[in-house]
Parts: sequence; structure tokens; C-alpha cells
Amino acid sequence: MAAMDVPPSLRRWFIAHFVVDVIFAVPLMLMPQAFLGTLGWKTIDPTSARLVAAALLGIGTQSLLGRNASVEVFLAMLNLKIIWSAAAVMGLAVSIAQGAPDAAWAFMSLFIAFSGVWMHHRIRLHQMAAATD
Repeated sequence: MAAMDVPPSLRRWFIAHFVVDVIFAVPLMLMPQAFLGTLGWKTIDPTSARLVAAALLGIGTQSLLGRNASVEVFLAMLNLKIIWSAAAVMGLAVSIAQGAPDAAWAFMSLFIAFSGVWMHHRIRLHQMAAATD
């Protein structure tokens, strides 16, 4: 797999992911009540919101830092991103069923979209590896 290269589109997606994560993480970290309140949340736990911000900052920043890494690093990051986005979708779906505000649908849609991108590229890298064997 070392001879395989990372598709440029995946490298660009990692940069886009960093940008999106930071856009949401910064207000969640600095002013969770104001940010989530404007999105319709009535009950806000700032500690939980800041933990989500920390996860977004961690994963997003690693996306930026690792954008020029090897295929092996991308595979590991894709696994993490797939697990994180799938878990987020499940958690948001449960929250929506329990009456989360409409903004939760937008967040869930964003996680579904990124999950699709990550799964597509994970499958693509697997196929490329199989073709080089």
C-alpha cells in the first residue's frame, strides 16, 4: 500500500473538514449558550458543548495537519472520521426523536454528508490497494 498515493480530492476534503469543524467549534467553545440558543436549543449544558467543540477541534486540526501524510495515515484518519460521524448521526437521531430543535436536523445532515465522503474514500483506497496487489 505504500506505493499508492492519496487522491488529491481526499486531501482537499480534509482541508474542507478542518474549515467546517473550526467554524462550529469556536463558537461552541467560547460561547455555547449564545451559539446554541440562537439555533433553538432551550436547555444547554456548556460543558457538553465544549467537549463537542474539543472533539471537532481535535479531529479538524488533525485533518489539516495530516493533509500531506501517507496513505497509511489517511486510512487511520478515515476510520476515525467514519466512526465519529456515524456515532454523531446515531446520537443526533436519538436526540431528534426526543425533541431536539430543528437545527439538529442540519447538524445530522452535515454529519451524514461527511460520513458519505469518508466512506466513499475509504472504499476507494481499499479498491486501489487491492488493484496494486
